[in-house]
Amino acid sequence: MENEIYLKEMGQKIRTARKAKKIPIDQMAKLSKIDMSNLSFLERGMRNCHILSLKSIADVLGMDVKEFL
Repeated sequence: MENEIYLKEMGQKIRTARKAKKIPIDQMAKLSKIDMSNLSFLERGMRNCHILSLKSIADVLGMDVKEFL
């Protein structure tokens, strides 16, 4: 259960940051080179994230990976 909560919190941080930058999810997927459905699952905390995918998301948002952890 703890892992599920952690994934949901991380996903919410990603979604909040993306929306604050006003980047639509399809554009975010393209810029981060992550399939849009995978990105959607990540944002909803329904999928674990590879560290390089998280780095790619952070790079697009101009953030540090640590901010999502």
